Amino acid sequence: MNLPMISDTRSRATPLRSLWLMALVVGLLLAQAIAAQARPESFADLADKVSPSVVNITTSTVVERGTGPSPMVPEGSPFEDFFEQFRDRMGEGDRPRRSSALGSGFVISEDGFVVTNNHVIESADEISIEFFSGETLAAEVVGTDPKTDIALLKVKADKSLPFVNFGDSDTARVGDWVLAMGNPLGQGFSLSAGIVSARNRALSGTYDDYIQTDAAINRGNSGGPLFNLDGEVVGVNTAILSPTGGSIGIGFSMASNVVKRVVDQLQEYGETRRGWLGVRIQDVTDDVAEAMGLEEAAGALVTDVPEGPAAESGMLAGDVIVSFDGKEVEDTRSLVRQVGNTAVGKTVRVVVFRDGKTTTLKVTLGRREEAENAIPVAQPGEDPSEEPQQKDIFGLTIQPLDDELRAQLELDSDTTGLVVTDVDELSEAYEKGLRAGDVITEAGQQKIASISDLDDRIAEAREAGRKSLLLLIRRAGEPRFVALTLEDS
Repeated sequence: MNLPMISDTRSRATPLRSLWLMALVVGLLLAQAIAAQARPESFADLADKVSPSVVNITTSTVVERGTGPSPMVPEGSPFEDFFEQFRDRMGEGDRPRRSSALGSGFVISEDGFVVTNNHVIESADEISIEFFSGETLAAEVVGTDPKTDIALLKVKADKSLPFVNFGDSDTARVGDWVLAMGNPLGQGFSLSAGIVSARNRALSGTYDDYIQTDAAINRGNSGGPLFNLDGEVVGVNTAILSPTGGSIGIGFSMASNVVKRVVDQLQEYGETRRGWLGVRIQDVTDDVAEAMGLEEAAGALVTDVPEGPAAESGMLAGDVIVSFDGKEVEDTRSLVRQVGNTAVGKTVRVVVFRDGKTTTLKVTLGRREEAENAIPVAQPGEDPSEEPQQKDIFGLTIQPLDDELRAQLELDSDTTGLVVTDVDELSEAYEKGLRAGDVITEAGQQKIASISDLDDRIAEAREAGRKSLLLLIRRAGEPRFVALTLEDS
């Protein structure tokens, strides 16, 4: 008798349970949707918190007459004398005049260290800092770094100054809210909001690591901070991409993790001290990887090893750097940044791919700034064999170097290799940039001095099943690797 009752009870409870589960799912979905669209009702509290630490920067520079803008008067025009007389009456004459420029910055310590862009204060004779309170103080330059466009200033105040801290820019994700603050177009303190549009952007600098944002950034915002919602500085507003000169929603802020390293060195030394490996490198392309037997096109291919730390460690041209100080090397850009961020004098392990296997080298880094103007020295090869003939191969016409050709190409007397005298414009070699006057110094990562040397390297590559041959090309002393497809024999 109880079974039917139990059955009836279950049949009535099932619809209720289904409705409850459906309501729960809808509630969860709604909560997720609300969370996904969550944003502050206002940025006012954050603005109140960070505003006292943001500053306007005014610079003053003495310029000679004629270096600034002047009326466009055609030479020989009757108005030319008129404008000369006008300048004389106004008291200008040939006297220098003072020019002003505006920018932004932010305080990073209570004792008055201020960060801005190098281009904001470059060549300035006087620098004035205006605080949110209206107080104005003179500033001195502590140090600058043109490579990242960062400058560190110092003001003397009779009280502790409000300041902001750097955040971890690596945690900033595409889509996160950010706020830009500064002095756009000289209008005074101004706040704009947007999101992180992209990460790890490179413009033209060696150490570029920009956060791209659609927060409005205009002229005058340069040097100002880019804040996250915790009020931490995750970037320094530096550049915009615009056909008009105004904001179109593509702004770039140098990542705070780059800036903080630079600022720490400027505070301690008054200059930057970056690690230096001492190599010339290029990216590994798919055809170069195939020619060298690499499984993937990654790493940094060494094209030259002048005198320096890498040469002392035994590194060779043709090595592919796949790991530096325990971190994988994706490409040349990542290697340059890794080396530059490593302390001068530190001994690191560098893993290179050479002759089909990996080799670990220990390198003690030098200082890049000290070697900035060093000229790489090419390694001399063997004396060329006596082969006066020329050869057409790969769409190239080549012949061994002789004294006359060395003189024409302004090469050292001991330079060996094959000179390109002509290039078929329909060939793969032409497409990859080879031109008459280039010198082939290596083939298959071995030095060559004659056409027979090149023939031997081609034969070896075919025997190894290679589809292409790696050539080291030098043009005006600059080395570059190029992989050319082997012709069917």
